[in-house]
Amino acid sequence: MVTMNPDITAYNDKQAPPDREICSLLAKEICRVLPEAENKIWHAHPVWFINGNPVVGYSKLKMEVRLMFWSGQSFDEPLLRNEGSFKAAEIRYTSPEQINTLNIDRWLGKARQIQWDYKNIVKRKGVLERLK
Repeated sequence: MVTMNPDITAYNDKQAPPDREICSLLAKEICRVLPEAENKIWHAHPVWFINGNPVVGYSKLKMEVRLMFWSGQSFDEPLLRNEGSFKAAEIRYTSPEQINTLNIDRWLGKARQIQWDYKNIVKRKGVLERLK
């Protein structure tokens, strides 16, 4: 299993229950399924990268924890809601019991296989190109 960045552990530990449990469960599952992914705090939130490209991350919102997949709109998954004007999609959790690890594992597999090039979006002046 990949080593989790200590900054992500600190981020998780700062959350109040049950959000701390949600964040820890998400981080553990992401690290288990994507052992090749680099993980770090990026724009103040835990994010996992494959070859420098962000693929999945989560953030504490006011009332919930949002799990976001940068290329999630291309996954064809009805439980994921479109987020923003690019290709991201999300799901939100308010309790650990809502987390279905079979769904997360499937989405993480798609995150590995389906990627849009967010790494070079600034260089391309906001234009996304499909990597995989």
